[in-house]
Amino acid sequence: MKKLALLLVAACLCLLAQAYDIVVAQDGSGSFTTIQEAISSVRDYRPEGEVRIFIKKGVYREKVVVASQKTHITLIGEDVDSTILTHNDHAKVNNMGTFKTYTLLVQASDFRAENLTVENNAEQLGQAVAVHVEGDRAVFVNCKFLGSQDTLFTGNSDSRQLYKSCYIEGTTDFIFGPATAWFESCTLHSKKNSYITAASTPEQHKFGYVFHRCTLTAAAGVDNVYLGRPWRAFAAVAFISCRLGAHIRPGGWDNWRSAENEKTARYFEYKNTGAGAAAAQRVPWSHQLTDQQAEAYTVENALQGCDGWHPASK
Repeated sequence: MKKLALLLVAACLCLLAQAYDIVVAQDGSGSFTTIQEAISSVRDYRPEGEVRIFIKKGVYREKVVVASQKTHITLIGEDVDSTILTHNDHAKVNNMGTFKTYTLLVQASDFRAENLTVENNAEQLGQAVAVHVEGDRAVFVNCKFLGSQDTLFTGNSDSRQLYKSCYIEGTTDFIFGPATAWFESCTLHSKKNSYITAASTPEQHKFGYVFHRCTLTAAAGVDNVYLGRPWRAFAAVAFISCRLGAHIRPGGWDNWRSAENEKTARYFEYKNTGAGAAAAQRVPWSHQLTDQQAEAYTVENALQGCDGWHPASK
């Protein structure tokens, strides 16, 4: 029986090796024991295209960087709840500021992650980014982003990003930045009374953040949450066919202490449901899309760009 068990383990390892280019395992059964080592081993601008890195279950206490030359990397966790990348930097650690606090920094284009939890578990003493994405054509599927203030930074105005069936939690401005990002069937969980989004969309970009068929939930006792506030004047955010919990404020949106932002911010909703979706009570400078206007909000229109990228087909 012992011999049979060893043969089965060997067979499983062989199948893993065939399905993935690199295996990460803390017990030494893979190619590397850390995620960063695996990423660093990938050939720069890999001519063969995608490299698939399988990450076995475990809590990986690392600060991981996917540098700009490490293109076409895909990280696949064994299980979203048991494959966890975590770190604990926050903005007040050695005065590092917001943008060095990341647990995962993605600078490369054509990055993809599946079945992975990324966490910043720092004390709530300031900004603490879990995921910071600068690369173009980034895709996250069935991932969890855990944190408090500034959990997810979509950090490049020319970046296009897709989040599908992801769970994102936080306190203040926990989804923020200038990128164009489509959130499909995601759960946005507010841990405190504060703001969900702080977009800084450039004026020339139409879509900014689009939340499609998402569910907005909150921790017990949380009952006063804004959908967003404009980090920069032309912030663009749309909630379409989402379910909004009772924790969403009747007015929905905040102007970030500037009435001038009400003239430029682009905040839209369409056919949302739930206790927090009452359109009649929204601030007058937000907008309910007409049926015709809503037709323009497709993942293809938002993300295809000049290269015709169609992430939904992958």
